[in-house]
Amino acid sequence: MAPGATLGGAQSLSHQGVALFAKDHGRVNLHQLPPDLTPAQQEHLVTTTKDWAIQNGLAVRPSPTALPAGADSNRVLATNAPVTLFPSPFPKACFEEAQALQTVYNQLYAAITCNEEWLGKVMGELIDVDDFVANLWKTHLAVQKEGYVQNLSLGLYRSDYMAHVAPNRAPALKQVEFNTISSSFGGLSALVRSLHTELLTSPPGTPITYPPHPLLQSGVPPENTSVETLAGGLATAHKAYGSSKSTPELPLCVIFVVQDGERNVFDQHALSKRLTGFHQIPVFRVRSSELFDQTSVSDSNPSRPLIYRPPYSPSSAFEVTTVYLRAYYSPDEYKSSRDWDARVHLERSAAIKCPTVLNQLAGCKKVQQVLAEPTGPDHLSSFLKGTDPTVIARLRETFAPQYDLSANSQGRNLALNAETALNHVLKPQREGGGNNIYKAEIPGFLQSIPETDWKGWVLMELINPAPDAVNVALRNDGEVLRGNVISELGVYGTILWDNTGKVLHNDQGGWLLRTKGKEVNEGGVAAGFSSLDSVLLF
Repeated sequence: MAPGATLGGAQSLSHQGVALFAKDHGRVNLHQLPPDLTPAQQEHLVTTTKDWAIQNGLAVRPSPTALPAGADSNRVLATNAPVTLFPSPFPKACFEEAQALQTVYNQLYAAITCNEEWLGKVMGELIDVDDFVANLWKTHLAVQKEGYVQNLSLGLYRSDYMAHVAPNRAPALKQVEFNTISSSFGGLSALVRSLHTELLTSPPGTPITYPPHPLLQSGVPPENTSVETLAGGLATAHKAYGSSKSTPELPLCVIFVVQDGERNVFDQHALSKRLTGFHQIPVFRVRSSELFDQTSVSDSNPSRPLIYRPPYSPSSAFEVTTVYLRAYYSPDEYKSSRDWDARVHLERSAAIKCPTVLNQLAGCKKVQQVLAEPTGPDHLSSFLKGTDPTVIARLRETFAPQYDLSANSQGRNLALNAETALNHVLKPQREGGGNNIYKAEIPGFLQSIPETDWKGWVLMELINPAPDAVNVALRNDGEVLRGNVISELGVYGTILWDNTGKVLHNDQGGWLLRTKGKEVNEGGVAAGFSSLDSVLLF
């Protein structure tokens, strides 16, 4: 470790343990977790992790900004994804509750997507202050005017949580956000679990990779089926599409729509490999900027099948059953009207979209805030008709307090008060990390923008993670950092439904743990804030 290097600005903590809550709500001190490492032990662990990562595809493309000009003009370089050297403790009860509620959350967001009137009212509060949301809604209206030809929708979701700690109480599961588009890192998170499991279970007689510690010797991270679950959802949609709608019939395929210059390509390849190998489904990658060049929709065919022609084999034609978006979740991906036209192009086709525009809009932070309102209509019970009320109550318990910023509202008072703002985060309707405003910066930020724009933001009470947790991170530039950390758990789910709300497939499986420095506000791995981690349950 470089002299003085720390994680998230924390001081080096070579002699600090971590205090965890036990089931009896008492304090249990698990000293020196992670254990101290001698320089030789750390070098061995770092080298082992680097080599394992490249050997097994736990990797990302390096950022061009991290390289000398022209150093990787052919884009052949790869480096380890940012990972922790040790798995992190996470409360077993919270982990199991997140898994148990995932299919309920799947059902909730499918039902929201089906209720265009309700969703339209919520979006109506954003359209005049958020051009991105407005253009997504316009995309839906344009296709609706012509008429949708595909009545099935696919969701590949990830619900993100922290374990909230209050004095003298057991940790409680609290949702950070719900992701309906490009729910990433399913492929790499499963690999981190495999890495940590191998490090924890060295064969007898081999050198011990980890120094002895009771928690490290008590078990391994739970099974992580994220790749199987996510690929299984795509395969289910592919099958549900049915036979070719073209004349003559064409072979069927799935396409991944990806960003130009995608760095997180190996995470995506884990899913496509599962689809092509286990499910025997052809999969193609299409950059969003090349959609119009490589796909077409025949207006002479009322079914409007989406046809894909590989640029390296233009005489070959495939009919696309399912479009999986790993792009189009950020405004900066729509560089011109051509990009919006491409989104309409996909949406009006017969391919099953993952997600549809409406389902993407259902993932807006504003929707989460409205669902969490403590007074007014009981939206959860309305959307989850027939669900056990105790289950709905459990789901509601995962909500952190959230507020709008309307005039004279509680949210506005909390946001503008310098003291109360310290316990909150301000969120726009964005995905991907790096968009939020935190704590002391909130009042000044709001005062710097027109008051009419405030309704495009949601104020959320910060979740209090377990104190004094420590880990060591290996960044993808090779830097090793140690310090106080907080972890965020994501649970994956898949759902396929039709426009009447009938659910054809609803599944959960697999998880993601992201760990960041305690003083680091944002949490995105791709954005450079967090490291991939795995779970040790306690």
